[in-house]
Amino acid sequence: MSETWDVVIVGGAVMGASAAYWLTRTDPGLRVLVVEMDPSYARAATALSVASVRQQFSNPVNVAVSRFGVGFIRDFQASLGHDVGIGSLGLKENGYLFLAGTPEGAALMTDLATMQRGLGAATEVLDPAALAAKFPWMQFDDVAAGSFGPRDEGWFDNMGLLNGFRAAARAQGAVFRTDRVTGLHRAGARLTGVQLAAGGTITAGAVINAAGTRGAEVMRMAGEDIPVEPRKRTVFVIDAPNARHADAPLLIDHTGYYMRPEHNHWIIATVPSIDPAVDPEDFEPDADQFEDVIWPLVYARAPGFDAVKVVRLWVGQYDYNTLDQNAIVGRWPGIDNLYVLNGFSGHGLQQSPAMGRGIAELVTGGRYQSLDLSDLGAERLRTGRPFLEAAIV
Repeated sequence: MSETWDVVIVGGAVMGASAAYWLTRTDPGLRVLVVEMDPSYARAATALSVASVRQQFSNPVNVAVSRFGVGFIRDFQASLGHDVGIGSLGLKENGYLFLAGTPEGAALMTDLATMQRGLGAATEVLDPAALAAKFPWMQFDDVAAGSFGPRDEGWFDNMGLLNGFRAAARAQGAVFRTDRVTGLHRAGARLTGVQLAAGGTITAGAVINAAGTRGAEVMRMAGEDIPVEPRKRTVFVIDAPNARHADAPLLIDHTGYYMRPEHNHWIIATVPSIDPAVDPEDFEPDADQFEDVIWPLVYARAPGFDAVKVVRLWVGQYDYNTLDQNAIVGRWPGIDNLYVLNGFSGHGLQQSPAMGRGIAELVTGGRYQSLDLSDLGAERLRTGRPFLEAAIV
């Protein structure tokens, strides 16, 4: 006999776990099953993230999403409402520093900072002299302005967030199962079943696609397409003994890289100039990227990086939305009981508290209540009208 669940979530990393938590918090009687093929999460974007949170987005919806997220992260146990043995996510509020290389970029920063402050952020725009006074270990000869967030921005424990959501969701009755979804059965405007690799078909009142880089694969099972593809990012951990700045912000340099301190080391990466879609199993690092591309840029910015050594490196993948690099969230047009949480393009971890809450409100009540995420809906994919997020890292 087929199992029946109120909601089946495909993918159990941070987005799926958040959805399970909020669903069972919103409706304590709801029967929620989360299907995750790898409970070690070794290759999940959650585990391989640089684990940062910021308010500096170009889109007001994303600012509001992260405003909620940082508060949830800061007071994690109180936010969850459960003692899950994770007292704190260790939020380190060093801030973000975006650099602009042109007067036009500086003017845009000023406009965006005004919008961000209007939503509660603390963004300030600094000229080169103020930047040099605040960060004397860097040079700013090629910089027109810098946008700095002195609070509510930094980094935190990524796996703590995931494990907290999972533990709280389980405490509220959600079930996590190790398996793989291999098919979605559809009859007209409804999904009628979820096929599992281990055998058998599950009947679900609703299905949520939170499969990350495999999100498009899951949509094809329902005969639908979503513009999300895996994009590979090689991340380096480097030792720079002449540049120890534990209080440094996460720097987004207009010359093409980002970095932040990590204990006595630095985490650093770039967006490759050639950035194709990759196989979701491709985790082979581009080890030459640091010496060929990144190091000359960092040394030009900060002479203390004259002596550096790569300590380790890893590859993570983005579920990259090729239309507008923004989340795709909500009910899927044409299928009444299919919902998507996909296409986060590198900022899903920090957005997971608000996105899980939003999808739970939509599934259980038919509308957003806390924060209107309708601009992120899939309807824009049909019209080809992007809802852009310019501040992608």
